[in-house]
Amino acid sequence: MDSGRPEDHAAAIVDEGTTRFEDDLGAAAELIPAGFATFRASIEPAWIEEALLATGTATVRRRRLPAEQVIWLVLGMGLMRDTPIAEIVRRLDLALPDAEGNRTVVSSAVSQARARLGAEPLEWLFHRTAHEWATQGTVHRWRELALVAADGTTLRVADSDENRTYFGSQDAGAGRGTSGYPLLRLVTVMAVRTHVLLGAAFGPYRHGECSYARALLEDLPERSLVLLDRGYLQADVLVPLVASGHHWLTRAKSSTTYRVIRRLGPGDELVEMTVSSAARKKDPSLPRTFLVRAIRYQRKGFRPKTLLTSLLDSSLFPADELRVLYHERWEIELGYGEIKTDLLERMETIRSKSPDMVTQELWGLLLAYNLIRLEMMRIASDLEVEPTRISFVAAAREIRLEWYWNADTPTPGAIPKRLATMRDNIRVFVLPARRTERLYPRAVKLKMSNYARKRPPTRRRRK
Repeated sequence: MDSGRPEDHAAAIVDEGTTRFEDDLGAAAELIPAGFATFRASIEPAWIEEALLATGTATVRRRRLPAEQVIWLVLGMGLMRDTPIAEIVRRLDLALPDAEGNRTVVSSAVSQARARLGAEPLEWLFHRTAHEWATQGTVHRWRELALVAADGTTLRVADSDENRTYFGSQDAGAGRGTSGYPLLRLVTVMAVRTHVLLGAAFGPYRHGECSYARALLEDLPERSLVLLDRGYLQADVLVPLVASGHHWLTRAKSSTTYRVIRRLGPGDELVEMTVSSAARKKDPSLPRTFLVRAIRYQRKGFRPKTLLTSLLDSSLFPADELRVLYHERWEIELGYGEIKTDLLERMETIRSKSPDMVTQELWGLLLAYNLIRLEMMRIASDLEVEPTRISFVAAAREIRLEWYWNADTPTPGAIPKRLATMRDNIRVFVLPARRTERLYPRAVKLKMSNYARKRPPTRRRRK
């Protein structure tokens, strides 16, 4: 007998549809067990529930857009850059039906649902999944050290008064005033041979990269070798890194000075670096000096360089291997290119108009990026090639099409054929092996305009 309660009717529709879909997925798994098993959701449903409970955002009242559905919406925003947010809800079929079975929701309801969720569950889920995936072969090791890189970048955010006040702007220089958009500063730790992000810290542009980098110590795998840009050559970054059981490798600046202790080999010396009085005044726990290994080298056509590292044992960590290894630091720059150029499609402005929603959207973007890289790792394993030889552009395009297709398809029984097609399509885009030598120097190809920037006048709100 019908209870007559709309919420019971809606729940019955959801339960019936979920059961039927799960049955169809089971049938699909039997048809292509190996291919389907690797494609199944990488985010455990229990993790989403745990994220909501741990951050106090679990949905008690049954809503059209419950919290667990909004998490998938934010991930969809990261993956479907050119799709309006309300359209993502429709395409992914995220809204629960009302009493009449209608699944359409208005844009204001989507905004309210995102605001109720907040950013904390996405941040928790990012760190939870990164920690889990770090134990699944996403981090390669060199001489028993986990090989990772840390570096920073910037992203534009929507030009609202709230965002500009919180995140700040860059001084464009040359009398051109501040940057056209507010800027967010982002620092991440990345597994260099898989491009999976292991940790991230971000916030206002006015804070330097090193301040965000110091917050990432807990995100490093056990016994890591961190490849760093020379901008991180600071005692308050490097000394705590070694004290935490990790090691680092970076390049010396032209102004770097040190005292040679002894020669370890050709172009290989043990040296002593002095901590500045300003650094020790800010952090009295820092030592007056610390030992570093300096390794000199020169590549044909380039100026002589010096590498600095905390790996002091020249027999366990040969200088020739370190000279080659440092250049893998560039992988994190390629990873940022994948996020900004390919995933964001060169529209590098985070679309949310408030700092809280920017934070939520960015955690979703980083998590979506990791999901793509994880799927690329699985494909690379099937093909027995390095993960960096799978085209990110091809993988992101095919996965995006799958999300669209799975939302619009009324017959889950067709899933096996579609998934097999997706994997075959991505296999076509295996990239050639990496070149061992750079033929052309890196160069900035786009320059800023010579004309002064004109900001539109601030509009006054009517009272």
